[in-house]
Amino acid sequence: MPDGSDPAEEPFPLVIAVTPSPAERIRLAERLEGVAPLLLVSDLDELRKLIAAPQRLPPAPPGRASPAVEAADDTLLIDSARSTARCRGREVGLTRLEHDLLTCLNTEPIRVWSYAELHRSVWRDEGLQRKADVQSLVKRLRRKLTGIGTGVTIDAVRGVGFRLTDHRQPRVSGS
Repeated sequence: MPDGSDPAEEPFPLVIAVTPSPAERIRLAERLEGVAPLLLVSDLDELRKLIAAPQRLPPAPPGRASPAVEAADDTLLIDSARSTARCRGREVGLTRLEHDLLTCLNTEPIRVWSYAELHRSVWRDEGLQRKADVQSLVKRLRRKLTGIGTGVTIDAVRGVGFRLTDHRQPRVSGS
């Protein structure tokens, strides 16, 4: 820097927003765009996981990968900045709608999301809420997730909607 100070030592503003509502996170992102770096999380547990200091693991025995590498390789990673999903070293590009659907389902993985809620969160409209739109998008996204070998699935709940069914929590980066 011109004054000789180290930029790594300078504080920078960071806005952290915690809200379980995908619609509210979208609204906040739109309103705060360009103000400062923005971190949007669904709950305090997610925030704690993101800001916790990484723990050191003992070195792996020769010829064997460390447990952290194995777990990370088997976890679904949703990269919002690049609009991709990655698992087991394989990556697939996501359209905006696919990304928004996967991110929405991920905010509360066990919850069943109604067709109307998914339509509002993904298409950002109140009116049309057609089941066929959601079903078609889910079908394409399922095909992509299967293609990269993830254990994450999108299950239909007859007459209600969809839910993300995996015991491992997908990680979202670049939000």
